[in-house]
Amino acid sequence: MRAVNIIGAYNSTFGKLEEESLYSLYEKAIKGALEDAQRKAEDIDAVFVGNFSGGSFNNQENIASYGVNVMPGLRHKPMYRTENACASGSSAVHMAAMAIQSGIIKRALVVGLEKMTELDTKGVTRSLALATYWPEEGARDVTAPCMFAQLANGWMNKYGFREEQVRPWLAAIGSKNYTNAAQNPLAHLQKARTAEEIMGIPDEKNPMINTPLRLHDCSLISDGSAALVLEAEGESSGSAVALKGFYNASDYLDTFGVHKSDHFLEGASFAVKNALQQAGMTIENIQLAEVHDCFTITEMLLYSALGLAEPGREFEAIENKTVFPDGKCVVNASGGLKAKGHPIGATGVSMHAYIYKQLTDQPMGLSVSGAESGLVMNIGGSGTSNCASVLTRL
Repeated sequence: MRAVNIIGAYNSTFGKLEEESLYSLYEKAIKGALEDAQRKAEDIDAVFVGNFSGGSFNNQENIASYGVNVMPGLRHKPMYRTENACASGSSAVHMAAMAIQSGIIKRALVVGLEKMTELDTKGVTRSLALATYWPEEGARDVTAPCMFAQLANGWMNKYGFREEQVRPWLAAIGSKNYTNAAQNPLAHLQKARTAEEIMGIPDEKNPMINTPLRLHDCSLISDGSAALVLEAEGESSGSAVALKGFYNASDYLDTFGVHKSDHFLEGASFAVKNALQQAGMTIENIQLAEVHDCFTITEMLLYSALGLAEPGREFEAIENKTVFPDGKCVVNASGGLKAKGHPIGATGVSMHAYIYKQLTDQPMGLSVSGAESGLVMNIGGSGTSNCASVLTRL
């Protein structure tokens, strides 16, 4: 199979972007990535668009082909939309890479986008519930916070931890990501907070959503887009980063503790091991990672899935500063979903864009000095889709 390189990337500002539409976010992403890669629309062989639910958020399905409206040079090119819940963007990246590896195409444009804030919180919650197993979950008011609280409680019960023990660790993760995002000009939230400040927020301003998860343990409702240009090895010139390994591990469409573990992210672990194996690497070779902190507990349990800590001892990666700036493996230098923002379809593409920029010495915020390799870990649903990618300098 041919090797695949990333040769350009774009990331919009994330946040409540009242002046933007789903269409303008798409347009800016396409133009920005092509400009960064120094390529034209005519150079692209196929387009892959990650978008979770333009239908429920914006009354617009069939969004992929809008790229032709933006750039007529894309007319009659194959264009596909991928939907894999919060892993829709990384799924688009992986599909583009597989198309290049197969030899069918040599160059792909990947776009991720979501315009979520046109709905109120209740509407967003219902849209996100469409990623559950609807008959037994969404239809019975099971939401994302419910499912990841189930994971948190399963982990606490398995290892004998109480809520008051866990809360400082979760606050430390939130603080790390708020602080990292404060250096990111594209982040939704750019206000640093200490763990002590988070712990001290009154209950009415940091209410319990689903025990033990409070408001400041949850990721953001955001608008935004991101894009990449992928190219077959041998075609590249200029700034390029190798996509050395990638894998998507799918799992049961139900919540934690039914058919899959309620205390360990099995699918994420499987995906990471396979992506690293493809790359001929181990987690010891990775200096930075963008991971799916949809909730602070998710990031913490990803430490064991990545191999940065033992199951049940994930908090040691926090206490030892392993995942903080200047640590062994800097996690979510961008601020993560917690503070950079989480426009669903854009998230996975954005994770790849941030690592690409780090590895080409063009960081979009906090710089991770000396980084040679990075890891993306993007989760869809309750661990139903687990997309891992390994990126390295050339």
